[in-house]
Amino acid sequence: MSYDGFPPFISAQLKYLLNHYPHTIQIEQARSGTRYFPGSLDRFTLLIPYCLDYMKWDVIYNAEFPLAAPDVIFGAEDEDFHPFHVLCGEDGDSRLVKNSLTDWNNKDPTRLLALVIELRDKYRSYQEKRVGEVDDDRLKFEISTIVSREGIEMHMSSGVEKPEEVKFAVPLMNMNINKMVPACPWRHPQKIYLQVIFPVGRKYAPSPSAPRLKLMCTPELKALFSIDDVKLPSWVDGMCMAEYLPHLEELLQRQVLEAITLIDVRRQFIEALAPLLGRPLEADPIFCRKASFLVCSGPFTIMLHVFLSTNFPKQQPSLMFQSTQVIIFLHSSLKFMDLFICECHCLALLCMQVLLEGY
Repeated sequence: MSYDGFPPFISAQLKYLLNHYPHTIQIEQARSGTRYFPGSLDRFTLLIPYCLDYMKWDVIYNAEFPLAAPDVIFGAEDEDFHPFHVLCGEDGDSRLVKNSLTDWNNKDPTRLLALVIELRDKYRSYQEKRVGEVDDDRLKFEISTIVSREGIEMHMSSGVEKPEEVKFAVPLMNMNINKMVPACPWRHPQKIYLQVIFPVGRKYAPSPSAPRLKLMCTPELKALFSIDDVKLPSWVDGMCMAEYLPHLEELLQRQVLEAITLIDVRRQFIEALAPLLGRPLEADPIFCRKASFLVCSGPFTIMLHVFLSTNFPKQQPSLMFQSTQVIIFLHSSLKFMDLFICECHCLALLCMQVLLEGY
């Protein structure tokens, strides 16, 4: 991200936030709200991950008064979220409590990070309170069975045009996947989550319908493991999350371990191509998902790119051929083109032969 246009004190706080926040956070709609410094950006929108979605919060600094703490504007659905007020007394009056804005120091680059973390923690408590107040026996039972699991987030959504529903984000498997991948490049811990969405019902149903289920993961994990290829176990009538989750975690654990072993399978295939095609010019050294070879075949010099999916060898590799003789092609006959295609076909057969022979 470019920090051009932000005053130095805002730029320093943004850099610290992006580099130290435990999850991926995004910034958009940077803009200026000052009359006297129109080119100075002093407000922006933060996209903060929560419950497998993003909350959009507007952060409003004032470039004309740099000592002042920023304002934060929450989403329209959260108009009842007042994180720094607490009710006191029988009259229900509210008062401010000490928080990250109380002794704001604009020269401290860590302050915006501390503010975002505190607000997100309070928002999580706010949503848990909302969900706990829902008059739905099934939801109350579900919460009671999983309350001991760490890291669960929940969100209550409602509106005029959509039915009320409660969404859970359940982290799965107590595995440190980062440590299991040699030379792991990931900055943040990689996790797999189950999103569970229950409709809010006011009456008891003897056979309630199954919730909507979706498996999700942190974006970087897709380089190792295709979450879309996982077939979720069936939700049996009368089942609850506490019964469903152990079966799912056992399935995922096996598949993640298999995905890690497949790194070596892909590496061995690329190494087996080297005696035939030469040493790769470029190769993915960690996940072994791709490699590029410069090959002389007949009258041609060809760049061969080999792409391996996470399901290799069940899924065949993809091959892409590039000629270094583009100018020749522009002035050549169809016969010359046919010869090039024939050479590419021979190289493809060579790769398939290595695959079939088990390298």
